[in-house]
Amino acid sequence: MAAADVHRLHRPSNFNGQSIFFYKNHPIRFICIVGVIIARTEVPRRTIITLDDSSGATLDICILHADPSTRPNTQSESIHDADQPAEHGPSSSNTHARSIRPEHVSATDRTILDISSLQPGRSVKIKGTPSHFRSTMQLNLERFTLIRDTNAEMQFIDQRLRFLVEVLAVPWVLSSEEVDRCRADAERGDVMAIEHRQRAERRVKRRAEREERDFHHIQKRYEREEQKRAKEAMLSREDGVSLMRDIQWKKALASNGAGRDSR
Repeated sequence: MAAADVHRLHRPSNFNGQSIFFYKNHPIRFICIVGVIIARTEVPRRTIITLDDSSGATLDICILHADPSTRPNTQSESIHDADQPAEHGPSSSNTHARSIRPEHVSATDRTILDISSLQPGRSVKIKGTPSHFRSTMQLNLERFTLIRDTNAEMQFIDQRLRFLVEVLAVPWVLSSEEVDRCRADAERGDVMAIEHRQRAERRVKRRAEREERDFHHIQKRYEREEQKRAKEAMLSREDGVSLMRDIQWKKALASNGAGRDSR
């Protein structure tokens, strides 16, 4: 899209809070634009570059800074730099500026981006997500490609015009068959969701019943083992008593026999 077309995007009230805008009735989520960087501004937590694509309007591209808490080496590097003796002169100031230069990330998946090449005067192809800031459209940078020659720029402009004429300029209208198919898909999705929930409930119920059966089985097995151990303990005590009785009886016989022999 061209920058002038981006400023024509709108968002209905029932889509507030969503990152979806509309060109006529076409939903727009991602936008590609080619132009020349005419300004670069550093502000807290983001970098703003201004793009001019000769469409009669300029567009601000917002590039987010990475969260410092997600970079564990930042603190250690700053501590290491603080321990070093202070140096004066332009070389030390340039080194310090490079050390505190923030990292930039894409808006959606937080991929690290190196935007050092995005300087005023460079031609670049930008892909981003549209957003509003103070009633003005802007793009949140997702990725970019430097344009090396005029042929690549003209090729993109040709693709942009074709897309505008063949897609965006044609109203997006669904036929009755497509509406019926979409409605059937939605209803089928609702039925599948209900069936999925019912299957999940049945799985939970079967799991609870299985756990209860296992609990009763383990409890009965434990009771049988306790009864068996109690019976074995009782038999052991009886055998011990019988053994002690036999030993005492044998000792008594031995002592009686020894007494008769002595007489």
